[in-house]
Amino acid sequence: MPNSANSLPPLVNPARLGFDFDGVIADTAEAFLRIACEDYGFCGFRLEEITRFEVEHCLDMPAGLVEEIFTKILRDSVSAGLMPMPGALEVITELAEQQGRVTVITARPLLEPVLDWFSQHLPAVGSVRVLAMGDHDDKPRHILAHGLDCFVDDRAETCQQLQAAGIQPLVFRQPWNQHCRHLPAVSSWQELRKLCLQRES
Repeated sequence: MPNSANSLPPLVNPARLGFDFDGVIADTAEAFLRIACEDYGFCGFRLEEITRFEVEHCLDMPAGLVEEIFTKILRDSVSAGLMPMPGALEVITELAEQQGRVTVITARPLLEPVLDWFSQHLPAVGSVRVLAMGDHDDKPRHILAHGLDCFVDDRAETCQQLQAAGIQPLVFRQPWNQHCRHLPAVSSWQELRKLCLQRES
């Protein structure tokens, strides 16, 4: 197991690799900041200021408002204008073409908004399997049940839980997980592509 965030696994089997949704595939932080400004007048916040996964602990916003904005995004991601992370759709399409299926496991409680989002952004890719399991701390069980042994997530605590369960975590670098430097990490979908689609190079 690598002991540095700069030390990536030498091989990632794309057939046994899974992905989180928010903060990895979808740019949920951008949607949050945009809605906070456009709909509620809380403007001027920057992505770099979101240094905690619990946004209300690092931004000067009422906790109830933070929850209201995230609820908007979770209930109707398409109407919220939730956009993909740069390169995510292209790499997922390649993986689906190569492997036949891509597995996404999200802690969201609602499945339909995620399926609707994929239908809009990847209508030609019908092989994205999505599980909404509704609990941040229960992901390892579901990941193992789906035959995966490597998983990309942006929540540091989840990545630590994966490691303890014998699953190779890959931290998707975000401002709120910069303290998690003892685990392997990627900063972009281009890096992910090199790991799982260009392993021989």
